[in-house]
This record gives sequence, C-alpha cells and structure tokens, in this order.
Amino acid sequence: MLKADLHIHSHYSMDSTSPIDKIIERCKKLGINCVAIADHGTVAGGLAMKKKAPFRVIVAEEILTTRGEIMGMFLKETIPSGMSVQDSIDAIRSQGGLVCIPHPFDSVRSSAVGGKVLEEFVSQIDVIEVFNARNPFPRNNSKALEFAQVHGKAGSAGSDAHTIVEIGNAFVEFPEFDTKEEFSLALKSGKITGRQTNYLTHIASSFAKLKAVFGKKESEE
Repeated sequence: MLKADLHIHSHYSMDSTSPIDKIIERCKKLGINCVAIADHGTVAGGLAMKKKAPFRVIVAEEILTTRGEIMGMFLKETIPSGMSVQDSIDAIRSQGGLVCIPHPFDSVRSSAVGGKVLEEFVSQIDVIEVFNARNPFPRNNSKALEFAQVHGKAGSAGSDAHTIVEIGNAFVEFPEFDTKEEFSLALKSGKITGRQTNYLTHIASSFAKLKAVFGKKESEE
C-alpha cells in the first residue's frame, strides 16, 4: 500500500526553499513512500528527486496556462508556461503523461482553474486534485470532490507543500501500481486524509518568491 503526497514543491520552484534531501528525510519520517514533485515551470526538481529518493517519485510540473494552472504527471521534460490549455494538454500527452487539475475552484488563487475551463476540457482530464491542504476554504475542496465524482475522474490529494513542515498535510493511501493507467485506477479506490495548512505558512513561500526575484535582479546587475 502506498501513502502518497501528490503535490510537493522543491527549491526548484521559485516560491519554495525545500531541498531535495530534506524532502526525502521528512517523507521517510512520516512514512510517505510515494510523492509527486510538481514544481512551477520545471521538472528539474522531480528528476533530481527521482535519482535520490528510496521510494516512488512521480515527475510532475505545475504549468501556468493562459487560463490557469494545470499539472502534468509522469513527465520527462519541462513544458513551457504561457501556452493555451489545449496546447499544454497536448504537450503533456506527447510525453505520455497524465493531465491533473490542481486546486480547482480555489477562490483565493488567481491561477486556479474554475468550473468553466473544467467543463470545457473535462474529457481530456485524467485526475482532479480533490484535497489541497493549502486551500483555505473547505467548500472549495468539496466542490472539487463533487466534480470528480460526477465526471468519474480519479481524485488526488496533496499538501502543496512549499516548506518542509507542510509535507504530509494531505495524502492518499492506495494500492501499488506499475503504469500510469494503473495509477489512475488505484487512485479511484484511494483513501484521502488531510488537514488544512495554517494560512500563515503562505508567508514563507511569498518570502521565498521575493528572495528569488531580488536575487535574480542582483545577478543581472
């Protein structure tokens, strides 16, 4: 049986400071034996983690499209941001990946995909994140779960951790799998456990983002 946190950010995301080694250490402490590393705009963190972790790692990426964020899972290469939803989905498919929608219906994040986009592309979506620990309002996770159930989609859960202490705030327990098709089927029988992350934790990721921006400016001067 797998205990999986399917949405973690490493320091390869500009708004996270979590080193790969520390993520591995935290997961081992919590008994998490499957993760999806889904950094913003890059698969570098997932690839690095896969080389080091003694457990299963799904290489993923949060991709900012022109209409919000989608997640590619089981990727091999980075997919650029700024493309249309359809072009991003096509890019995920070209790598043999799965299309996941992270934190849908989140009323606070401007990058969250809403109902209109979900309805438009529902036939091309494989996984809906039905519990995101950083979602500040439980009703938003409930709407995501309802959408997944109505449309027969696999439901995932993740901490959306941008700091080490957040890892494990949400996870799914489900059977082992060998292929991405088995992964989707296994998720449908999974048991989700989660708690909301303290909203003050967002300050840490905001600080990391500012540090990255100013650090980049200094290096360019």
